[in-house]
Amino acid sequence: MQLTSQALTDGEAIPLEFAEPSSGGENTIPDLAWSGAPDGTKSYALTVYDPDAPTGSGFWHWVAFDIPTSVTSIAKGGALESPAREWENDYGYKGYGGAAPPAGRTHRYIHTVHALNVEKLEVPEGATQTQARFMLMAAQIDSASITPVFSQPEED
Repeated sequence: MQLTSQALTDGEAIPLEFAEPSSGGENTIPDLAWSGAPDGTKSYALTVYDPDAPTGSGFWHWVAFDIPTSVTSIAKGGALESPAREWENDYGYKGYGGAAPPAGRTHRYIHTVHALNVEKLEVPEGATQTQARFMLMAAQIDSASITPVFSQPEED
């Protein structure tokens, strides 16, 4: 599989518009496009994960799944339509949450598309994000990622 973006590049800085408002950004979803899904793909999921967050377990910025195979991209600032579902991120709201690391530290933001072997994840409303990610990973048959970075300047 391959994941591409006009806005994001491996190892390069995430443009400010895609960061959280607390970082001076607009929390805009970056454009993402994917191709090369393996046979047996019945849906997709999208995640954004910061493994460098000082939590001991990273920070999940986006968990979206039940994306039909007819959808192979999301436009800059776009939205996912039903039957796709978005789960609560670690900020505490559903949907995409942009970068906002502590000042003075550079963090990696792993943007991943997951090819899944089911059309719909059996995740009931009210399940935790951890339960949703467990079901997502259990159904994954392939994935592709882009890992840009973001940092806040040191505070004076």
